[in-house]
Amino acid sequence: DTIVNVLTHLDKTIVAVGTTSLRTLESLYWLGLKLLTQPANPGLEIHQWEPYEYKGAQIPAADALQALLQWLKLKNKKRLLSRTQLMIAPGYQARIAKGLITNFHQPRSTLLLLVAALAGKDWKKIYDYALQHDFRFLSYGDGSLVWFS
Repeated sequence: DTIVNVLTHLDKTIVAVGTTSLRTLESLYWLGLKLLTQPANPGLEIHQWEPYEYKGAQIPAADALQALLQWLKLKNKKRLLSRTQLMIAPGYQARIAKGLITNFHQPRSTLLLLVAALAGKDWKKIYDYALQHDFRFLSYGDGSLVWFS
């Protein structure tokens, strides 16, 4: 149902709630891309830096998600079980989500790296503002809405 739901809402602005949701949504794209580009042996998992090897990938998100749905139907499966180690870092281009609701993350963390990748150079302004206004950081802290640049 999740893949169908995302597929039917691609024409709208999809905002991930939390970094895990974002990584899941983006991993769906890369799994579909693997099915389309490596149909004989797609290996349905995403390794940490694997998406960066597909720099020129211009497959529309709808095609990637449709490939996943077709694979599920072909395999007579109702759900997709996969692993992802997707690392979202500067240089990453989001394929499905257009925004992220998240809390403020620790300096030098991979989650801050994820925010920096998606917010672009403005990530420093976001965090400077939060620091100047005594925002709370970490899991039970204040939240932010980041639109991808």
